[in-house]
Amino acid sequence: MNIYWQLIWAYIKIGVFGFGGGYAMLSLVEKAVVEPGWISETMFTDIVAISQMTPGPIGINSATYIGYVAPGSVDPAFSGVFWGLLGSCLATLAVSLPSFFLVLYSSHFIRRHQESGAIKAIFSGLRPVVVGLIASAAIMLMNAANFNPNHVTWQLWTNIAICAAAFCLVFFTFRWKGRPIKIHPILVIILAGLTGFIIYGL
Repeated sequence: MNIYWQLIWAYIKIGVFGFGGGYAMLSLVEKAVVEPGWISETMFTDIVAISQMTPGPIGINSATYIGYVAPGSVDPAFSGVFWGLLGSCLATLAVSLPSFFLVLYSSHFIRRHQESGAIKAIFSGLRPVVVGLIASAAIMLMNAANFNPNHVTWQLWTNIAICAAAFCLVFFTFRWKGRPIKIHPILVIILAGLTGFIIYGL
């Protein structure tokens, strides 16, 4: 049962210190679950991809998935649906409850002191930190598990091309018959999945 206490403690810390939302807390999540050996780096990147595609915040989604698979990975005695669901519930509650209480209190405090110079100064310092954490998460995911898991050169360059194409489709505005068109991220996800199936699945 020690793994469940470790899950709770790890996700309480992530919930308290995970500033900037799900992407910003990914580096904290990786340090908490990959370094102890609960899951592999490849499994972590797969969980991140699934968490991005499923509805809901990525931080909570990843907690649910990791809570489900980590107990069985650490100890085969905890394999099975019951132990996985228990881990999912505990990890999800542990990551969301600290944020719930912090937001509940801080929103009341900030509303009362929103014109305070100290509050404005604090937020001025937090904004660049959040950007840095999100950039750190992006760099962290640019690893061999994502771009070249099979150590095949052509797959590496293919995955880099898919990544660059997805970025361009989402970031840039294109013109079609004189009208500006912005590609929806959901369409990009579907196209990326189809591309991966055609290249690697057929």
